[in-house]
Amino acid sequence: MDKISSIRLAVAVYACAYVCNPAVSAAEVSNTVPDSMTVKLRNVEVVANRANKRTPVAFSDITAKELARINDGRDIPFLLESLPSIVTTGDAGGGIGYSGIRVRGTDASRINITANGVPINDSESHNVYWVNMPDLASSLRDIQVQRGAGTSTNGAGAFGASINMITDAPSMDPAAEISASYGSYNANKQTVKVQSGLFDDKWSLDMRLSHMGSDGYIDRAYSKLWSYLGQLSYQSSGTLVRLLAFGGKEQTYMAWDYASKEEMAKYGRRYNPCGKYTADDGSTAFYPDQYDYFVQHHIQLLGFRNLSDRWRFNITFHYTKGDGYYKQYKTDRTLVEYGLQPFVNGAGQLVEKSDLVRLKNNDNDFGGGMLTFNYTGSRFNATIGGAANWHRGNHFGQIDFVRNYVGPINPLQEYYRNVGRKFDSNVYARGDYEICRGLSAYADLQFRHIRYSIRGISDNYDWNTEAPGALDIFRRYNFFNPKAGLTYQNRQHRAYVSWSVAHKEPVRDNFTDCDAAHYPTAERLFDYEAGYTFTHPLFSLGANLYYMDYKDQLIATGQLSDTGNAISVNVPKSYRMGIELQGTLKPCRWFDWQINATLSRNRIKDFVQYIYEDGWKNPITREFADTPIAFSPDVVMHNAFNFHVGAFDASLTSRYVSDQYMDNARTAEAKLDSYFVSDLRLNYTFRNIPSVKELSVGVAVYNLLNAKYCNNGYAGTEYYVDDAGKKVIYSYAGFAAQATTNVMASVNIKF
Repeated sequence: MDKISSIRLAVAVYACAYVCNPAVSAAEVSNTVPDSMTVKLRNVEVVANRANKRTPVAFSDITAKELARINDGRDIPFLLESLPSIVTTGDAGGGIGYSGIRVRGTDASRINITANGVPINDSESHNVYWVNMPDLASSLRDIQVQRGAGTSTNGAGAFGASINMITDAPSMDPAAEISASYGSYNANKQTVKVQSGLFDDKWSLDMRLSHMGSDGYIDRAYSKLWSYLGQLSYQSSGTLVRLLAFGGKEQTYMAWDYASKEEMAKYGRRYNPCGKYTADDGSTAFYPDQYDYFVQHHIQLLGFRNLSDRWRFNITFHYTKGDGYYKQYKTDRTLVEYGLQPFVNGAGQLVEKSDLVRLKNNDNDFGGGMLTFNYTGSRFNATIGGAANWHRGNHFGQIDFVRNYVGPINPLQEYYRNVGRKFDSNVYARGDYEICRGLSAYADLQFRHIRYSIRGISDNYDWNTEAPGALDIFRRYNFFNPKAGLTYQNRQHRAYVSWSVAHKEPVRDNFTDCDAAHYPTAERLFDYEAGYTFTHPLFSLGANLYYMDYKDQLIATGQLSDTGNAISVNVPKSYRMGIELQGTLKPCRWFDWQINATLSRNRIKDFVQYIYEDGWKNPITREFADTPIAFSPDVVMHNAFNFHVGAFDASLTSRYVSDQYMDNARTAEAKLDSYFVSDLRLNYTFRNIPSVKELSVGVAVYNLLNAKYCNNGYAGTEYYVDDAGKKVIYSYAGFAAQATTNVMASVNIKF
């Protein structure tokens, strides 16, 4: 009997047992299914870009079981914050809503993020909006975070890390799951999952529906989130085909303007300046519809085929549709910037500026295909692959309301429209060869080609021509990204060294907020890594050294374009270097201690800051040598004490982030103070309930010690000329305050 026939027989035995007696558990019949066969069926996902112990890169894995234990509704960045070198941010302050992640100081626009190998980063901005994928964590098999340049992958270049997510494998057994959470600031999550298991020996169907919401810690920073995932799978001898669809809809009140320290002192830490305006009676008011609304759908067709004992291939076709807008109240705006004419009010005065409400719309299409061939030998493993992806981004703005306007306004009058088009393709080949017992050599070669254009009318008004800016941009990029390294491993030791090259093209804003005299060039990274890990049943220790040498990294300098917009400038030399330390201790079955820390130095070697008078004229400069890169703390540490006693689990986790600056000039007013935050999580699992496989109840206390801290913000510097003719430089900043002590309770039932 071949393996597939054995599996079919085992599944039939289990299905019969389950139908005849639902109280029979999976554990009672698990011995019927050979372990190797089950693993083979459940691990034919897209793993071509995954690192393993023979890959000379620094990486961390987090499994579905670990995600489920901490997934009470917070965004994915917060579920990853215990991994090395990770710092998370959140606009709303409570972990739900617009969230961000930084690895080694680099933000998501420089982190390559994929789901089943399909790029998630927006093709133009390279940003990742986790709010568009709420509760995706409930449908993930695991997540791998590679730090540094990592392995060759699809989409945006990895300039700090790669985050590779793989969704759940097709279900083998019928099951259902219901979970719900509720906590402070009306934070809540409800999830329903249903799995058919195999039917007709070949098919399975899996579905999930989720709703999430929160009022937010910050005033009015509410989130209303919905999401789904559906998967239809077919499997036969050596073949697996999956049709996967997932997506979400979000409505989120803006909280990204942040509050200054003076505003927090006056109005409290939860103050939100977004939507603020002065009403007709002179009182302060807040526009109630200052929100972001977006719908996104991902469709993936994934195919896997065993060609022989050594060869297999994966093929993927994908399409992503995104459509939405954000609605914003703008005060005292010049009307001609928005295609409107000045008007004469009732008092006979010519009005050239007024308050208005604008909508900025995105209508995006992204699709393509990927193909990989994998060879597995006794001493040599290889992967050959490639991808081609197309993107069309339709960007346009509309005017919804003008305060006290006299004259005709078309409903939702359009004031700009431009279209970005991008073609991104790559081919790569990589492999590892066991030179001698335990010692492997690794090589990875990638060629990437990009064509990018933006054409139309900009949302930036050009005061030099007294007309909206025209966009007619076309760029081609060809990048060669080689990687090489050596790995040694045996039962207890793993050591590696590697050298990698990565390139990254400028993003959309680098062009639209710029002018022809300041268009940026591509960036380059040389990444040097060396690591060692020792593993013992009692404890493990690991260290990774890295030096990331950047050429022409794009940095905000304060410089403005000819149209008055802040631009990023290629700086010749900058670097990130550090050591990542990890350790675990498990002295007994019921307790383990996990700790990791990153000590780093992140610097621009020669930096020129531009400072403008009253924000836009007569620039002056200041020069700095070896200045810290913005949002790059020198110390990041995570600690966890985990207890497992019978059906009871408890975890006390802590994280420390040292001082960091929100600009590149080490400005005192732009400093984010260091913070130390601890969370407590308690969970109890009931397993002997009739007709229920498992019932878990838990409670999490976040920010247990009630720390008052901020983890994100913005900063700027300007000057004015005083009465004596002296130039007086001053700085300003806004800070993203995070929630004080808050609680989240959850329940999860598996059938």
